[in-house]
Amino acid sequence: MEVKVDKRYPIEVDPARAWVVLKDLRSVAVGMPGADLTEEVDPAHFRGKVKLKVGPATADFDGNVEMLEVDESRRQIHLNARGADKGGSSAAMDLTALIEATENPAACVLVGRADVIVNGKFAQFGGRMMGQVSDMVLGQFAGNFAAAAAALPMPGAGGATAAPVADAAAAQAALSDKNRELNAFAMFWQLVKNWFAGLFGKGA
Repeated sequence: MEVKVDKRYPIEVDPARAWVVLKDLRSVAVGMPGADLTEEVDPAHFRGKVKLKVGPATADFDGNVEMLEVDESRRQIHLNARGADKGGSSAAMDLTALIEATENPAACVLVGRADVIVNGKFAQFGGRMMGQVSDMVLGQFAGNFAAAAAALPMPGAGGATAAPVADAAAAQAALSDKNRELNAFAMFWQLVKNWFAGLFGKGA
């Protein structure tokens, strides 16, 4: 089952600090709800785990995330992530994301476009529900992303553009364990509401 994602998230942080977070693969991966990195293959390639629970379905994915391209001039990245669990479920995502400037120099827009392929137990929920689950996961990620970027020092005074390695570490530290956990209850509640809506819709 394939789900296409095309989202825009306004971020109350200047583009320079947002870009520091986006181009650092570790910061991006750490900000994804339910994800933990377990091994650095190289600075652009990590192995890790993602725990996902949607309703009665639970999976622990082991996989890889790799940064394929970093375009400094456009503030754009292209990455690929894929994984599988022992129960036979698998997931893959091809993501292009960029930081878009706005008229307000203290704000920007995080733009994300992705193709997500899900097989196994999660495919039973159908494309519409999995699309809504993807929206919730990415919405939670956008909140984590904004918090990480806001925790960086302002650029221009020994700030975000001066020490990218230290800044990336500061961004990762800004995310509490609670913020990094997947909000499975909210997802389950959304699925229940959708199920009832579909049930009554069929009976109408």
